[in-house]
Order: sequence, then structure tokens, then C-alpha cells
Amino acid sequence: MKNTLLTSASLLLQPSQEVASEFAVKRDELAARGNQIMDQRADLDRLIGLENQQMARDNNKNFSRFMQAQFTNYNAEVMVDTVLWVFRAYRSHGFKTTYWAANLNIWTDMLREELSPRAFEAVYPFYEWLIVNIPVFTALSDEALAHD
Repeated sequence: MKNTLLTSASLLLQPSQEVASEFAVKRDELAARGNQIMDQRADLDRLIGLENQQMARDNNKNFSRFMQAQFTNYNAEVMVDTVLWVFRAYRSHGFKTTYWAANLNIWTDMLREELSPRAFEAVYPFYEWLIVNIPVFTALSDEALAHD
């Protein structure tokens, strides 16, 4: 399964430097806005577990930085390994897999609103890849968590 992820991740195209720069300028604002939207969800505790709100906020901030790094210097192996680590680490703290679907949908909506159409078109495939592969990340993190 991991090889399939690596193969599909290797098909993602690194955005231009101009697009990466546009994202970089907005990344902190997007992370803060994403946190505000998530904080207002009535089902937040069901998504992240009790007392994990700060961890979820940190995740959004780190996620925006990670994506900027990937947009600047894309590496499929780093992308896959990091996402798998995040799934294992956060799930071990009580995050549900539905958290990522909810959060990534928020991110795609924000990006569509905040980025130029050209920039959105360049970065959206990364978010789509993450969303589509949630079941695979879940299965692989299930295996890893079972062995911990």
C-alpha cells in the first residue's frame, strides 16, 4: 500500500515558485482562519478527542508550513512519510480519521477563495491527493498502531 501511495504522490507536480510564494504569503492567515472554523464546529471533540484543541491548532500551523515546503521543494517520499507519521501520532492522541476529511475540506474551500485561480489549480491536486488517500493512510496507520 505504501508503494502505491509513493507512486501516486510522485505524479504530483511541484507548483511554480510564483505559486509557492503566493501560498507562503497567505499560509499563516489560512492556518489561523482554518483554526477559527474548526473551533466553531459543534462536533470538534468527536473529531479530535477531548482536550486536543491546541494540538489541532498546532497541526494547522505546522500543516501550512509543511505544504509551503512541499510547494517549494516537492519530495513525494517526504510527503508520504510525513502524512503517515501525522496519522499515527495524532490518532494515538485520540484524533479520528474524520478530522482530516473535515479539515482538508476547510483548507480546499479557503484556498479556492484566497488564492488566485492559477495558484489554486496548481496546489489543489496535493489536497485532493490527501483527501482521496485518507482510507489508505488510515489502513497503514492502523497497522502501525497495532504494532506499537
